[in-house]
Amino acid sequence: MKRFSGLLTGVNGFLIQLLCMAFVLSGCGSSSEPVRIQGRAIGTTYSVIAYGLPKNISAEDLHKGVEQVVAEVNSVMSLFKYDSELSRFNAYRKNDWFSVSKELAGVVHTAKAVNQITEGAFDITVAPLVNLWGFGPDKRPEIIPTEAEIKEAQANVGSDKIEVRLDPPALKKLKPGITLDLAAIAKGYCVDAVSNWLKNRGISSFMVEIGGEIRTAGTKPGNLPWRIAVEKPVSMERSVQALISLSGKAMATSGDYRNYYEIDGKRYSHIIDPGTGRPISHTLVSVSVVDETCTRADAFATGLTVLGPEKGIALAKECNLSAFFIVKTPDGLSEIATGDFPQHEKMN
Repeated sequence: MKRFSGLLTGVNGFLIQLLCMAFVLSGCGSSSEPVRIQGRAIGTTYSVIAYGLPKNISAEDLHKGVEQVVAEVNSVMSLFKYDSELSRFNAYRKNDWFSVSKELAGVVHTAKAVNQITEGAFDITVAPLVNLWGFGPDKRPEIIPTEAEIKEAQANVGSDKIEVRLDPPALKKLKPGITLDLAAIAKGYCVDAVSNWLKNRGISSFMVEIGGEIRTAGTKPGNLPWRIAVEKPVSMERSVQALISLSGKAMATSGDYRNYYEIDGKRYSHIIDPGTGRPISHTLVSVSVVDETCTRADAFATGLTVLGPEKGIALAKECNLSAFFIVKTPDGLSEIATGDFPQHEKMN
């Protein structure tokens, strides 16, 4: 029996180091030095690189501001804070409207929209199944649940069992046992929140990365684009699959190659299919999605991963999603890009 735990920085946890490499590869030899800050955010780490800070904002101001934004997102969406908005709503057992912040209502609204588009593949109510398979906050030994246990957990799964109201912002459970887990969308939202804070302070050239999810703005000195690495989706090595140029967009990646365990030679991924109640078991190993917001990119990356290579690629084409699929084949890794996914430089 062997288990590989998910890294603190998520599926693209190696991305911070890869980004440093990307700076070298794109010739960042400008005399205008970037301001770089790092820290922890929503159970993972963050990295911000910015150029051209206004004169009234110091590097220390930047760090304090980002930390405040991250703390606010934690107070709303963390599963690990018992007094967060999300935790308090999860503990609520009535079926009337529960007042929440506009931020939480907005994220749930986006999640429900992506749930419909992906025909249930992306679902923020999947926590009972995630916990059942041993990937939730309360880690448990790798014991395969019974069919009866899976069906019991599925009874409390389904985005149709939750309602959201934007004005005034509130959530409502249609079934008392429903709980929300925003792990597959909160990082993307936090990236957007930090990015918007930077823009509102007049910072127009930056890259924000949280747990492998990224958003960029502007270009680097010399009109150079931000060069972003997509990690090669293999569990036993750390390398780059591809490099893309990304300016003014967000990118999120989902994959099953870091967080899983094996029992009797069979692999069980942390990504659970709400429809089957079981970990995904297809050949799609990584999906990266580029979008205007990292919130949507994060959600779609997970939903497409759950759908698998055939359905996921078909949906991306139908909806004109800018996505980059990496599929495991007998001959190695195959790449498929859809929509306006940026041209990429293959590294292997």
